[in-house]
Amino acid sequence: MKLFVRPWTFIRGVPAMKFLPPEGPPEVAFAGRSNVGKSSLINTLVGQKGLARTSNTPGRTQELNYFVPEGFSGEAGDLPPMALVDMPGYGFAKAPKAQVDAWTKLVFDYLRGRVTLKRVYLLIDARHGVKKIDEEVMDILDSAAVSYQVVLTKADKIKPPAVARLIEETRAKLAKRPAAFPEVLATSSEKGLGMEELREAIIRAVKDNL
Repeated sequence: MKLFVRPWTFIRGVPAMKFLPPEGPPEVAFAGRSNVGKSSLINTLVGQKGLARTSNTPGRTQELNYFVPEGFSGEAGDLPPMALVDMPGYGFAKAPKAQVDAWTKLVFDYLRGRVTLKRVYLLIDARHGVKKIDEEVMDILDSAAVSYQVVLTKADKIKPPAVARLIEETRAKLAKRPAAFPEVLATSSEKGLGMEELREAIIRAVKDNL
């Protein structure tokens, strides 16, 4: 857990696969529909308000944004123990279709081709639950054999019994998915809910490499 106590820093935005950092340290990525709260969750996870850019405008994250513990450049010979990757949101963006398609291709190429990607945390807005487009992303993760875990965001916006019900419903949907991690986490970036559990899940996912 010491990893999340030290400061983190942004090292690069990746607009295409050829700009990815050298493979080596384990990576965990955060995916989800636009406006699901990825940047806010990353900021709360590491305790730094301004690390990942947040915006009320869906689609602001247009690249794979890499964050590593401070003191590492991410270049060969100076690789960090782990990297967090904020992925472009899917499903909606105020941008030309060709640009949205390019982001989508980047995301899917990364999911299929990054050997050091240890787990994807698939963020689902607790107010809306799993949508068809989320299931399509799960299909891709299953077919690419990329381990993923569902994280419910904004869980403070619905009543506790509804959160418990949604967790059970989501678990049932994941039961037959080969790459899905069975545990579903409920979080709130605003209240800090579930952050310790998420940190522990991330450490478990990459522990063989630390």
